Amino acid sequence: MTSQEQQTTAALDSQAPWLERVIFHARPVWLGLLLLVTIFLATQAVQVKPEASFEKLIPLSHPYIENFMERQDDLRGLGNAVRIVVTVEEEGADIFSAAYMQRLQDVYDEVRFLPGVDQSAVRSLWDPAVRWTQVTEEGFEGGTVIPDTYDGSAESLEVLRENVLRSGQVGILVANDFRSTIVLAPLVEMVDGQPLNYQTFSHSLEEIRDRFSDDTFQIRIIGFAKLIGDLIDGATQVGFFFLIALAITFVLLFLYSRCFKSSIIPLICSVIAVVWQLGLLKLMGFGLDPYSMLVPFLVFAIAVSHGVQVINAMAIEASHGYSRLMAARLAFRSLYVAGILALVSDAIGFMTLLFIDIQVIQELAIAAALGVAVIILTNLLLLPLIMSYLGVGKTSIIRAERKRQETSPIWHRISFFSHKKVAPWSLLVALILGVVGLIGSAQLQIGDLDEGAPELRPDSRYNLDNAYVTRNYATSADVLVVMVETPEQGCVAFEALEAVDRLEWQMRNLEGVQGTMSPAYITQRVIAGFNEGNLKWEALSRNQFVLNQAMSNLPAGMINNQCDLLPVILYLEDHKADTLVRVTREIEAFAAENNSEAAVFMLAAGSAGIEAATNEEIARAQTFMLIFVYAVVAALVLITFRSWRAVICIVAPLGLTSVLCQALMAQLGIGVKVATLPVIALGVGIGVDYGIYIYSRLSQYLREGENLQDAYYHTLRSTGKAVSFTGLTLAIGVGTWVFSPIKFQADMGILLTFMFIWNMIGALWLLPAFARYLLKDQVVTKDQATPTTQSS
Repeated sequence: MTSQEQQTTAALDSQAPWLERVIFHARPVWLGLLLLVTIFLATQAVQVKPEASFEKLIPLSHPYIENFMERQDDLRGLGNAVRIVVTVEEEGADIFSAAYMQRLQDVYDEVRFLPGVDQSAVRSLWDPAVRWTQVTEEGFEGGTVIPDTYDGSAESLEVLRENVLRSGQVGILVANDFRSTIVLAPLVEMVDGQPLNYQTFSHSLEEIRDRFSDDTFQIRIIGFAKLIGDLIDGATQVGFFFLIALAITFVLLFLYSRCFKSSIIPLICSVIAVVWQLGLLKLMGFGLDPYSMLVPFLVFAIAVSHGVQVINAMAIEASHGYSRLMAARLAFRSLYVAGILALVSDAIGFMTLLFIDIQVIQELAIAAALGVAVIILTNLLLLPLIMSYLGVGKTSIIRAERKRQETSPIWHRISFFSHKKVAPWSLLVALILGVVGLIGSAQLQIGDLDEGAPELRPDSRYNLDNAYVTRNYATSADVLVVMVETPEQGCVAFEALEAVDRLEWQMRNLEGVQGTMSPAYITQRVIAGFNEGNLKWEALSRNQFVLNQAMSNLPAGMINNQCDLLPVILYLEDHKADTLVRVTREIEAFAAENNSEAAVFMLAAGSAGIEAATNEEIARAQTFMLIFVYAVVAALVLITFRSWRAVICIVAPLGLTSVLCQALMAQLGIGVKVATLPVIALGVGIGVDYGIYIYSRLSQYLREGENLQDAYYHTLRSTGKAVSFTGLTLAIGVGTWVFSPIKFQADMGILLTFMFIWNMIGALWLLPAFARYLLKDQVVTKDQATPTTQSS
């Protein structure tokens, strides 16, 4: 190093912030420390496993869920359960054959002893609790559907047929066409002191499917546990898409920088950020559920975005003749404030998801915030330290110097977005798009908009199985349970049963309700049975002795030991958002008018009831969350740049993107639910990076005395180039998700691709338009701009 270079280095060192001196004066120490942390966290990261929990996916503090959890023991089988359907495939055959009944018994026995199954609550034709009754001249007769004398002979099969017809199970456990029956298996959350492993349980169900399915019989399986298991299996393929994104990003980085080191090192540091994130999650006791499995890719995407800014800044500084060390220091100096601001904004934005009282979303928020926080160390600290030794390649430096010296016609044209004749038209177009977006987003709905499991493809095995059950059974899998609470031993009171009967009548005549079942309904049938089946007697009696006798014949599960709960089971046609809203509103209105000391109507149990509570929680939180994330970002920008003008320039384009994204969701039929709600916060968090980097560099050039268009042109030549590159690269990487077998991952891919591109467009197009009116008459002072030292 010449004496002149030494003097220049000493002068620049004297101007360096204290943080830069602390870091770069002890490079080996910092690199050694970061290496040890990486090794330790890598050993933790490899231990992270997929996990899921029924309770994590529901809002435990919602009144519906609180009611359900208090009565969970009395409502066994109406919460988390799976249905295993054993189907006859042979043309013209039905379930009344010795071979079918043997196959059903084998499946029933296997399912009962699966870890996680509540054995005492499993229901099937082979279960002794499933009985038949009939009225004779001598009174009631009854017994188990499959009699003790059953031996598979033609005579016993004929008896079985009669028993099934008399059991009332046709449409419930037995298909309407008599070609299949159901094994209903309620689940428990804890197995041997450990949470139920849904992936392992799903694989056990698949083993049963494989063992007992052949050309004659087919096994179909639906239920929460099977859905989550399929989601975990499908979501693990995110690793494949991660590798694709890694390869695409490397190729594009190489084309961008023309330097192998400048392409591979940012990717390595970005992967290290993912490793740190997973390791920290393991130390905190968290795993990865199907929804948070996508977070590592988002962390990688954000890390690449910041890494490209560092490499781009180093190439520019090196093209001015600075050494590797000084180029790295100047790049760090020019970016660390803006980078930390952007990443802190990201992290706090993600943490706003904690306001949603659904544990799976809260854990996703923690995972995303952790990942963003570690990027400060891996890509704003580790990357410059490594590059201070390796430096950018000569080809990259020569290319940066040539680009710096020649005029770029593309950036020159784009710089006209800041021109006084173009800016008003840009703002007008943005206003029109905003109005169109608001109109379109008004149609956005909360919850599922499709039948079956919208998280999976319509042609997935699970959804095909679900469609089969819906077609062939009178009672759907979408069950909503109204809990009618009475005084202890008051469930047999006429006043309570009569109120339940009126609710049932009202629900049967409501659109979207397929059928109902309750103790009041069964009691009326039993009373008629006591009177030779005469339909005139099929009504609730005011005689307490008659009610007591009839209620003593209720099947298991319809009355509890304390006789203080009457479950009203509603079988819904689907679990679409509008169906759930219509049904719950009708029930709440009925409860408001009819609650009394004898009977209190409470929502809700069952799969549809839980989903209704989840939808309400999301509807309550989404607007507040969106307002809060924007308020946090705006506050951080205001604190950093000390200018309300900076807030408008950076935040306004993000607002347009959010509105357009919601309109796109409405247009594509994607509802706001557990799987899609985080995209809104993630999109804002990632998008703010672009605006912060653009404004930071633009304010620097304005501070140096350039007019707005020249300042914006030079901003585009440096930071704008990196922003456009990362926006397009990340959009391409996320765009590969559309090929995922998991539909919600494909939906997130579409939405994130849209937000990556539109956030990039907003930063490059709208930010200078706002700057034309907000910054044209002012000279940006030093305390309004991020401190930097070197221009391009």
